[in-house]
Amino acid sequence: MKDKTIDYILRTTWLAVNKMYNEEALKFDSTMATGFALLSIDPENGTPSTSLGPKMGMEATSLSRTLKTMETKGLIERKPNPEDGRGVLIFLTEFGIEKRNYSKERVITFNETIRANVSEDELANFQKVADVINNMISNKQIYNKKEHILK
Repeated sequence: MKDKTIDYILRTTWLAVNKMYNEEALKFDSTMATGFALLSIDPENGTPSTSLGPKMGMEATSLSRTLKTMETKGLIERKPNPEDGRGVLIFLTEFGIEKRNYSKERVITFNETIRANVSEDELANFQKVADVINNMISNKQIYNKKEHILK
C-alpha cells in the first residue's frame, strides 16, 4: 500500500515487535511488560517505584498490576527507601535477575539482527525521525499549532 500513513507504519511495526516479544516471553511464563520492567530496575541498587512508570512510559495502574504480578512470581521485592521514608525501592530477586538476563539476551538479539539487516545510516535516520516525532508530541506541536511544518 503506497499511501500508508506515518502512524500506520509506527502502529503496525510496534504491534509486530510487541507480539514477537510476548511470544518469546510466553515461553518462560512471562510478558513483554514484565521483561521491560525487569530491564528498567537497577539490578544493584534497586529503583524507586515512583521513577519506574515514567522510565517505562506506563500509567500507574498498569505498572501497579505488573509489579504486583512480578512480586507474586518472586521476581522482585519491595523495600522501604532509606532516603525517603514514604518511598519504596524495587529490587530484583535472584530469580528476577535470571529472568532479567533472559530479557536482556532477547533485546540484544533483536538489536543485533536489525543492525545486521539495516545500514548505520538508515538506523541513524530512523532514530532522527523517531526523535522528531517524540519531541513534537511532547512539545504539543502537532495539534496545538496552526503551522504544522517546523523549519
